[in-house]
Amino acid sequence: MEAIFSYRRRSVSAAEVAFIRDLIDRHPRASRRALSVKLCEAWDWRQPNGARRDMVCRGLMLGLHRAGHIELPPLVKSPPNPLAKRVRPAPVEVAMDPMAGSLAECGPLEWRLVRRTADEALFNSLIEQHHYLGYSQPVGAHLKYLILARERPIACAAWSSAPRHLRPRDQFIGWSPEVRQRNLQGIAYNQRFLVLPWVRVPHLASHLLGAMARRISDDWLLAYGHPIHYLESFVDPQRFAGTCYQAANWIGLGPTKGRGKDAPSWEANRPVKQILGYPVHRDFRRCLGVT
Repeated sequence: MEAIFSYRRRSVSAAEVAFIRDLIDRHPRASRRALSVKLCEAWDWRQPNGARRDMVCRGLMLGLHRAGHIELPPLVKSPPNPLAKRVRPAPVEVAMDPMAGSLAECGPLEWRLVRRTADEALFNSLIEQHHYLGYSQPVGAHLKYLILARERPIACAAWSSAPRHLRPRDQFIGWSPEVRQRNLQGIAYNQRFLVLPWVRVPHLASHLLGAMARRISDDWLLAYGHPIHYLESFVDPQRFAGTCYQAANWIGLGPTKGRGKDAPSWEANRPVKQILGYPVHRDFRRCLGVT
């Protein structure tokens, strides 16, 4: 079947457009949201963890509507979009007296996955106040780790879906654009990593990176229904040497082009960063579809 429309890697044929039109006609009082839920159920369109792809489906239907392929019912209401106008995280007070000593003296570390928990506000606040980039809400699949020692926060790490196009990464893995499109979900991007500034524990950062590499695949599997095979991050060489990543055996892959995904031209519009990668296991290429 020839595709007449495509959205977020989902192609739609003329027969499927006709199905959607019939679905709308059979539910004349249904809202746009209700129609997207019904279409997800009809197509059994789900994420690997079993949840409906409701938001993606809604975007696809809106795209078809704007392209003139279908006619959606009028908007009932337009709730504010928290991603379009973000409120900065409010400060949360924590003890800032220095913590020093060796890793052994810190005692057992406590790892908390804090997304959608009572601790998420604390995580967001710590990143906003103490990370040089501030807090940025991850888009798509993501995990947030809050690490504690002696019942005190000592570090934060945010992981999210990987950038779609990254030439040094793609060359290192050796996959084609088609294979990358199918298997990009097997990569997690270290969006933020912060050891709090009053914590002075030698080798802590590289120890945490190693511990995360050992556990993130299982945590991602529980949250999203599929494992992680490869990790990546960026380091600004004007600010950091990336020593903790090197000590944790991450691999330097080369510089970025200095262009974000929304760059209006081919000219660099942001600092050039170093790309770092970390295979979670030896056969990561096979798991990412490279034969």
